Amino acid sequence: MNSININGSVHTGQQIVITNGRVFIDGQEVTPDGKHITITVNGNLGALEADTCHTVNVAGNCGTIQTTSGGVEVAGHVAGSVSSMSGNISCGPVGGNASTMSGSVRHG
Repeated sequence: MNSININGSVHTGQQIVITNGRVFIDGQEVTPDGKHITITVNGNLGALEADTCHTVNVAGNCGTIQTTSGGVEVAGHVAGSVSSMSGNISCGPVGGNASTMSGSVRHG
């Protein structure tokens, strides 16, 4: 089972959604107190969709990741696509597309 650390609070789950500053894991709200959101996943993650976050770090593999703002690091592979409107992307092999409008992309 993976562990998801959001601003120091540990949770488990497979899907993270951040919308309007509210954080949901597998549909359950787990919004931290601060506006600055940092996510660290120790294990694999199914999907992450965030309108804003500071940093996303996944120590394992991930299905898909989409952020509007925030850097993305995935130690393993991304089965689908990974994208960020504003932020750097660093990950292993990508099964879909890897793109950012403002930042750099490193994958392989």
